[in-house]
Amino acid sequence: MSVLSPDYIFETSWEVCNKVGGIYAVLSTRARTLQLAFPDKLFFIGPDIWEDSVSQDFVPTDDFAEWVAYAKTHENLSVKVGRWDVCGKPFVILVDFMPFFAQKNQIYGDFWKLYGVESLQAYGDYDESSMFGYATGAVIKSFYDFYHLENKKVVAHFNEWMSAFGLFYLKQNLPQVATLFTTHATSIGRSIAGNNKPLYDYLTAYNGDQMARELNMISKHSVEKTAAHLCDAFTTVSDITNKECVQLLEKEVDVVTPNGFEPDFVPQGKALKESQKKARECLTHVAENLLSYKLSKNPMFIGISGRYEFKNKGIDVFIEAMKQVNDLPIKREIVAFIMVPAWSDGKRSDLAYKMGHHLDLTISDPFYTHHLVEIEQDRVMQMIYALNYTNQQSQAVKIIFVPSYLNGNDGIFNMDYYDLLVGFDLTIFPSYYEPWGYTPLESAAFGIPTITTDLAGFGQWVSARPQSVDKGVGVVHRTDSNYMEVVADIRDMVAEFNKKSAAEHAKIRQKASAIASKALWKQFIKYYYKAYDIALRKVAKK
Repeated sequence: MSVLSPDYIFETSWEVCNKVGGIYAVLSTRARTLQLAFPDKLFFIGPDIWEDSVSQDFVPTDDFAEWVAYAKTHENLSVKVGRWDVCGKPFVILVDFMPFFAQKNQIYGDFWKLYGVESLQAYGDYDESSMFGYATGAVIKSFYDFYHLENKKVVAHFNEWMSAFGLFYLKQNLPQVATLFTTHATSIGRSIAGNNKPLYDYLTAYNGDQMARELNMISKHSVEKTAAHLCDAFTTVSDITNKECVQLLEKEVDVVTPNGFEPDFVPQGKALKESQKKARECLTHVAENLLSYKLSKNPMFIGISGRYEFKNKGIDVFIEAMKQVNDLPIKREIVAFIMVPAWSDGKRSDLAYKMGHHLDLTISDPFYTHHLVEIEQDRVMQMIYALNYTNQQSQAVKIIFVPSYLNGNDGIFNMDYYDLLVGFDLTIFPSYYEPWGYTPLESAAFGIPTITTDLAGFGQWVSARPQSVDKGVGVVHRTDSNYMEVVADIRDMVAEFNKKSAAEHAKIRQKASAIASKALWKQFIKYYYKAYDIALRKVAKK
């Protein structure tokens, strides 16, 4: 039986042309592979949140100008069409969803009656996300009708609960379009883990609806669960998250779609060496100015990055493990960077001034690079202070908190995250809750040895059992209750890695790259084709 393939693909996410989390990396790197397979029949839809400015990676074009004008005039639908400035440069549509707020109560009422979606307990970003999702559905229908796609096989792919209202819109207004829904992490699973409740030991005892009430997640959970059951094909990114879906959403996924990587993203050969040199010079320059002394000739740079989820991302483990490494005999001085955006109101003025004027000044509180709002409430800083880090020159390990988005314009580093990443010797992501784990995959792809856990989808994919970082990617066994064991395992891996020669490090880098080469989109895209086929066949039967 031949596989059904779409003629048009519309894929929507809050993170299209809006770099706020890991889904951005998933979609932007997958774009090239899909664009090659479906040239200019792939449309990403994102939120137009830029007002008078423009997203840095949105390139406006005059494509589909007649439809844009018609949608504005006849449907009161304001969209911008252009190209997403990532590999593949697919079409992108940014939609202004704010006008739909005037219909909010009517929309919520309709979807309650039709599908039982519970919006009464909404708070936070629920309204904004829901109106955006609804707007994406209206965009797809408008495009579909204007270009008469009735005889075409059309797939609409919705990522996370934030876009699910678009799925509901199509089910109500355009049911002939095949719908995919992907949860990258269940909202309840993430919330259970984030609220220090044991997720894994008790997973089979949890009821999703009950936990939604307990954790004040009723509306978001309702949207996510409804979308999972209503869509034509349901996917998630790892087997570990599928278990959450079965238990908490009461729906097994149709296909597991692991996240891949785009190799064109990584500099090669001479360009890589030059990038590494530039990154290390930048890291050294910032560290020396913050610490107010010179580092050793060849320090070992270790990093952790990602969303500010203190426990879920294992930031607590990282800080504690580095402190324990400090008590060991270390061959190379270590500078550990915590690159996690936090509540910051910009660069440290004293640090920026010192760096800009090449002054010999001592920086007080030499632990953070950007001003923290309510620093006394910040969990990273609380733990750094509690563990009595000093960052004195005599200490083997120095720790530096970078609470800013590294977008090339942060005022201190002024380099993009990926441009800095190549300068690291080792990255550590000891996650407790990590449906896939894009950051360790990115590190491996850049040839940076990395440590993750077997509670991360990527870690499970790499190895079914714990393994040393000597293999390129270290996988640490983690459970609900072995926190100190995880700390000790990472401590020992770092200490052992620190002793190795430059030649040994080079071999480990090659191994990391080799692992990443098996996780490219060209290997993983087949799972999406399978999901498209399932969705199209389901619609065809109706």
